[in-house]
Amino acid sequence: MNAFARCPMFSLLPPHSNAFSARISASLRLRGELTRSLSITLFCVAALAQPPAPGPIRFEEVAAQAGVPFTHSFGAGKLGSLLESTGGGAVWFDYNNDGLLDLFVTSGKPLGPGIHPYPLRKPPQNPPGNHLYRNDGKGHFTDVTQQAHVVGDLFSMAAIAADYDNDGHTDLLVTGYGRVILYRNKGDGTFEDATAKAGLKVPGWSIGAAWLDYDRDGCVDLFVGRYVKFDPEYRSYYAADNYPGPLDYEPETNLLFHNNCNGTFTDVSEKAGIAKFKSRAMGVSAADFDLDGYPDIYVANDKTENFLFHNQKNGTFKEIAVPAGVAYGQNGESTSAMGPVFADLDGDGLPDLWVTDSKFNRLMKNTGHLEFEDVTERAGISQLAAQYVSWGTGAQDFDNDGRDDIFIVHGGLIHLVPQEHSVFRNTGAMKFDDVSRAAGTFFEVKSVGRGAAFADYDNDGKVDAFIVNLGAPAFLLHNTSPATNHWITVKLVGHKSNRDGIGAQVEVVAGGLRQQHERVAGSGYLSANDPRVHFGLGAAAKIDKLTVTWPGGGKQVVDNPPIDRVVTIEEK
Repeated sequence: MNAFARCPMFSLLPPHSNAFSARISASLRLRGELTRSLSITLFCVAALAQPPAPGPIRFEEVAAQAGVPFTHSFGAGKLGSLLESTGGGAVWFDYNNDGLLDLFVTSGKPLGPGIHPYPLRKPPQNPPGNHLYRNDGKGHFTDVTQQAHVVGDLFSMAAIAADYDNDGHTDLLVTGYGRVILYRNKGDGTFEDATAKAGLKVPGWSIGAAWLDYDRDGCVDLFVGRYVKFDPEYRSYYAADNYPGPLDYEPETNLLFHNNCNGTFTDVSEKAGIAKFKSRAMGVSAADFDLDGYPDIYVANDKTENFLFHNQKNGTFKEIAVPAGVAYGQNGESTSAMGPVFADLDGDGLPDLWVTDSKFNRLMKNTGHLEFEDVTERAGISQLAAQYVSWGTGAQDFDNDGRDDIFIVHGGLIHLVPQEHSVFRNTGAMKFDDVSRAAGTFFEVKSVGRGAAFADYDNDGKVDAFIVNLGAPAFLLHNTSPATNHWITVKLVGHKSNRDGIGAQVEVVAGGLRQQHERVAGSGYLSANDPRVHFGLGAAAKIDKLTVTWPGGGKQVVDNPPIDRVVTIEEK
């Protein structure tokens, strides 16, 4: 029996909460049986003080031993502006085509005079910046930032990767304050800055971004979210312990760039109907939520209603967030929305929408009629997540039982307030259990989390995680969940479609369970996950059928593919 089953006074408390005393006192008064109540109380306190039995999902923090000593910087001696508080992200991608996922992480940096309210007294001996870590396949990484030429002179935010020129080598895009950087992979272990040559002009403050082939021409296009028109000199009328927030700055337009299939891009924001909508973008994700074959775009906005751009299949988009029920928070408010994720969380074949924010977060079930239903509270998430500010997130099958679970990274919104992080196990039918306390000692650690990226970096069939902490060392979490379930991870190689297969739908039927995942490139907060598509198979020892629907519309069926390994499927 769960130790808490006999503790009704704690039934509404999070498993890792310490707010005991008020509920204990109330229990004693209401029951009137002092001796019996006190004995139950002492049992409960003892149960909570003891470490729980290991759960079905477990992680171990391994950044130091794995050789990833990354520390994020916001460029100042003290947190003092919206720019500094936004944080950074990360992306997993195989930059050298050795079958191992490498890691790129973004950071801020000290900027010029007048930018930081609390500037550093002297420049750091080792200037902070972005880092690329090469995976050696043995659980260890090597910092190759300098030799790969991806240092980047930029106060950076997000990182997303895709083979934009279809040459077989994965390229890299970094957003940030003042511009973006497009790194073209030269195929020899190095990158070149191709931003100007590609025609990517992104002034202002760019933040979340996503790759997508919105017109299905076989070349990935680029959507870039922009935050606010930041004025570093605006500090008037604020108390010494605060600074201007997002609503104190003018909103910005987002940008859509069409890939011309020749290494260059054209800004089609006006033509596509994107530019007429101003917002305060944070996270961005693109996926085909209505399964009509064309990718749509969701923009999570800060203190402004969110956007859902529905692809009209003619090069334009229609903004439908309000009628679709995904514009506002649970109570009709404009929340500080952070990280959007499209994933089929109830196994009905339709991509649902999960969005972290500063309030209750939102889990929205896709009804299949261009509408979503908010089921966050019913799912058991709101009650536990509301005590935190939620940022980076991912929907992944961490225990390989055939259902995607949810990982949430937390941290203070305005100040450097550390918070513990959460993992919710999917128990089916849109119900989730907070299993954080049983998932390892890491979940007792508090930090000011921001971006998070998820991938099976050691190819052992279990999805790991990387967390960027604001102004502090990052976490690399190795998934140590019991290896009792089967799995398959699918790498897609497009030929008629874009090389990465971005936008492809992958369906797996095994053990009577049907699962469908889409290959996306940009998800959660400022980050991008494993470019391969992962499926947990539970106890199923074989896959009956694997079907890939490519972005161009063609279908490819693979019967009885091997399990418990990474398989590559090339478009025919």
